[in-house]
Formats: sequence, C-alpha cells, structure tokens
Amino acid sequence: MHKNVVIICDGCFPKSAYPCYLIQTADFIICCDGALRKFLKNSKKIFGEDRLPDLVTGDMDTLSKALQKKYADIIVKVDEQEHNDQTKAVTWAVDNLGDGLDIFILGATGEREDHTIGNISLLMEYARRWDLEQKEISIQMISDHGTLFAISDTTEIDCGTGRRISIFSPDNSLKIKSEGLQWPTDDVVFDNWWKATLNRACSDRIRLTFSHPSIALIMMD
Repeated sequence: MHKNVVIICDGCFPKSAYPCYLIQTADFIICCDGALRKFLKNSKKIFGEDRLPDLVTGDMDTLSKALQKKYADIIVKVDEQEHNDQTKAVTWAVDNLGDGLDIFILGATGEREDHTIGNISLLMEYARRWDLEQKEISIQMISDHGTLFAISDTTEIDCGTGRRISIFSPDNSLKIKSEGLQWPTDDVVFDNWWKATLNRACSDRIRLTFSHPSIALIMMD
C-alpha cells in the first residue's frame, strides 16, 4: 500500500480544495524551513484543530531561532547549500520512508519567480537522480492552478478529454510523438520553453512516444 507524503514549501500556501485535501489525508507531512509558519497558520482550517507537521527540514535560514527552539524535536537541519530545501525534503522522504511513496509537493510556486522556475525544474532532476519506477515512487507538484510531473520515456497519461496540457523539455534532440492531443507534437523542436505549451487533450488518454530515453516535464490544469 502506498504512503501519501506531502511536502510543503515556502511559496504560496494552497487554498483550493484538492491540495488542502492532500494535506488533510496525508500519511506524513514535511515542511520546508519557513513553511512551518504558514502550516501553523492554516492547520486549524484544514484539520479542524491545531496540529504540527511530522517533520521540518532545510537549512533553517528562514525559520526564527525561537521557532527552531520550540519545535526542535521535529526539526532535521541540513546545512549543505548545494541543494535547496525542497530537494532536502524530497531526499529525506526517499531515504527514510521506504518504497511505495506518492509524494506531493505543495507551496513550491508563487511569490518569487526564480524560486518557482527552480522548484519546477527540479522535478526533472529527481527523475534523473532516482529510479523512481523501481522504488514505486511518484513525485508530483500540485498548486491551486495545476499538476506537474516529470517523465523519462514513452508514457500514457489518463487525463480526461479537454484537459489543458503543456510539455517542456531541456533536450532539443528529443522528438515526442503524441496521440490524443489537439495539436500533435511530432515535429516540435524543444529549443525553447513555449514550444509545446497550451495544448489540449482530445481523448481521455494521451500517449507520448519518446524518440529516445530523456526527460520532459508535463503540466496539466
């Protein structure tokens, strides 16, 4: 049985029903550093009572000394600066919670555009870094506006007819043949971010066939 893990970053705290439901029903909740303040502010609205996350991790540069002292028993401080707090949280979950995880990253977008772009792009790094399929781990980023996830080879996606879909890839040698999209991507050259954006599913299931194993980012509304 898969375990649902929610990671809350220090961007815009979600307001819509689906991400709040993910928090409410999570088996394990991790806050990144300063996101603890936002979680504490919103927990009563979500759970009907005040509660704490299961873990807080990061370099603690945006969490006050007072809160660090108060909640020291659930804090795992990671001082290294090569990875951001989102990645530290994902790494802790992968290393400590076993296989069979559905990881949902919330609050990773909004407020600062550089953080938003960096956090989203990291989804592709996670797919490169770990053999997520072998570990039966899925990683999705959820906001009030959409769902993002990375794929690394030919994939079929159950999305529902009419759903808006954008595809991004840093690999300009990659060709992606599509079935079930309103505008086929077969001839798209991925040499800029906009090249396969603003598409729409014209069937309940789409198929994306890669010319070779690579990496791509999918965003759906």
